[in-house]
Amino acid sequence: MKSCQNLFDEFEEYVTPSEIIEFLYCPRFTYYMKNLGIRQYEEKRFKVQLGREKHLDKQKENLTKIRKRIGGVSKEQEKYLVSKKYGIKGIVDELYILNDKTYAPLDYKFAEYKEKNFETYKIQMALYSLIIEDAYNVQVNKFFLVYLRSKSLLKEIEFEDKLRKKAVKYVKDYKEVMNGYYPKATKNKARCIDCCYRNICEN
Repeated sequence: MKSCQNLFDEFEEYVTPSEIIEFLYCPRFTYYMKNLGIRQYEEKRFKVQLGREKHLDKQKENLTKIRKRIGGVSKEQEKYLVSKKYGIKGIVDELYILNDKTYAPLDYKFAEYKEKNFETYKIQMALYSLIIEDAYNVQVNKFFLVYLRSKSLLKEIEFEDKLRKKAVKYVKDYKEVMNGYYPKATKNKARCIDCCYRNICEN
């Protein structure tokens, strides 16, 4: 696997895929926590689970079998990468070079496969794909998810232009809020019930 262009500048602001997903859960949450520095009390609200899941059964998986199924030639694990182009960083669970010489990330989810969660995971993996493309100067055409609580269901998702543009837009929206823009609250008011900022949010 080629070496990546992973030059990290401590003075630049980088965002993680998990922070973007939390932002999509509710932009106001990011505004209050990051911009205003108001402490969050997670024990008093339902946690956004993405990025905090336990991969307890990962070691039990037949990794060789998965590698063959996806056409993997080589791989790296727990790879920390930075994209200066997009201003995002993160740790990729597993990074494969496929038979066609393209790169593809794979992530394990200690979860059951459900359509409502699937979109969230797709965005997360799209962000990782952007990081990989920039860090290695390579092409990512697809990525993979393994749902451990659904009998290790393997999902292959195409990294198509629509998803790519959506991921880039979300990073841009996040950074606008970080620069002081006051965003609209989530349209899903059920998420407000256990939010630690519900008493100060004009929703």
